[in-house]
Amino acid sequence: QVQLVESGGCLVQAGGSLRLSCVASGSIFSINAMGWYRQAPGNQRELVAVIRRGGRTNYADSVKGRFTISRDDARNTVYLQMNSLKPEDTAVYYCNADILATSVYSNMDYWGQGTLVTVSS
Repeated sequence: QVQLVESGGCLVQAGGSLRLSCVASGSIFSINAMGWYRQAPGNQRELVAVIRRGGRTNYADSVKGRFTISRDDARNTVYLQMNSLKPEDTAVYYCNADILATSVYSNMDYWGQGTLVTVSS
């Protein structure tokens, strides 16, 4: 069984910074892409950033230049460094990973439970 657990969400003032972490654990053979999504109240879940094995990254236009995604493959961990936070960044942030578990024969998408980021104005 594979689990993703996020941490780091909290209340922060506009202009501040936060770093989110997500650790994948369980019977993992390999991890391909890892990413962060967010969902604000009344909105659909949207992609924030993704990092592929090898380090190639993509960002939503709304966070380019402010957020940085990185990963530590030795720790099965993905990070999201968020700087210059704005009230519109308020959302539940979800970790996502494309993982090949040892008990299955194909990659599957896994999601964390989410961590709340609230940015006050």
